[in-house]
Amino acid sequence: MKRRIPFFLVLLLLACQSSLEKQKDGLQKSTDSLSQNFKTYWFDGTAEISSYALQQSRYGALRQGKAVLIYVTEDFLIEQQVKANQKSKASQTILKLNRQKNFLTGIYPYSIMSSSFIYLGWEPHLAKITASLQEWCGQSYLQLNQKNQMVLQSHSYFEGEEDQILTFPKGTLTEDELWNRIRLHPKKLPIGSFQLLPSLELVRLNHWPLETVPATAQLTQNDSISTYALQFPSMKRSLTIRFQTQSPHRIEGWEDRSDKGANYTTSATRLETKKLPYWKLNRPGDEHYRSELKLNSESP
Repeated sequence: MKRRIPFFLVLLLLACQSSLEKQKDGLQKSTDSLSQNFKTYWFDGTAEISSYALQQSRYGALRQGKAVLIYVTEDFLIEQQVKANQKSKASQTILKLNRQKNFLTGIYPYSIMSSSFIYLGWEPHLAKITASLQEWCGQSYLQLNQKNQMVLQSHSYFEGEEDQILTFPKGTLTEDELWNRIRLHPKKLPIGSFQLLPSLELVRLNHWPLETVPATAQLTQNDSISTYALQFPSMKRSLTIRFQTQSPHRIEGWEDRSDKGANYTTSATRLETKKLPYWKLNRPGDEHYRSELKLNSESP
């Protein structure tokens, strides 16, 4: 026996489909409008991998380590918000950043990875952010998805940070997405005063509340190297990111400073950059690419 669908549900379904189609059309048009130089660099079938010498502040001391920024374009399923196996009408191109850090604190190691996914040329750009932290005491994982609103799920080993689900208004600005925006449209970076959700990595590393905070930002552009400087008055913290002024705006380094002093300031300086299809370089012998990136076998 066939069941008749109520008329209002039909209208609702058609409206949702129409909204999704408009969203996809807008995404496609924004991708089509990208410059040829952008496409030549980012659509060449490789990822941009940059290694950094890291000085990570932890427990009031500076720890030597390595950081890696991996930027790559991928086809991304709009609804499921995961990597698509193949391009289709249900997917759109994103710029993904995997930001990884490894360092030791005495006897035990830290491994931290954040990923941010940005639609190319579409407002709001942000699609998704994830962050995971592992060390011998325990681990934490956070995932933020943006559709009709932002939904943030947080899971942690530590008391007071156990399973949480929070929502934020659609378009809430996040610190993590700024690293992608620098590579896409540095002249469109937010400046002046605004509210910002801090880095998910730092929120959990420092046991901060999952909430937006006041921030101010300034962009200084020079012939070769530009800087994007953020101030967080309530956190007594500042972040400065240095990047190449000219396209593709490669990240040269950063400094995350606390007013507690030098031992509470994290900094990184670029060592080497290569364009590689790293997902294919998993055979015995491919370790030599790590040497070329100035990463030893134990580093990320």
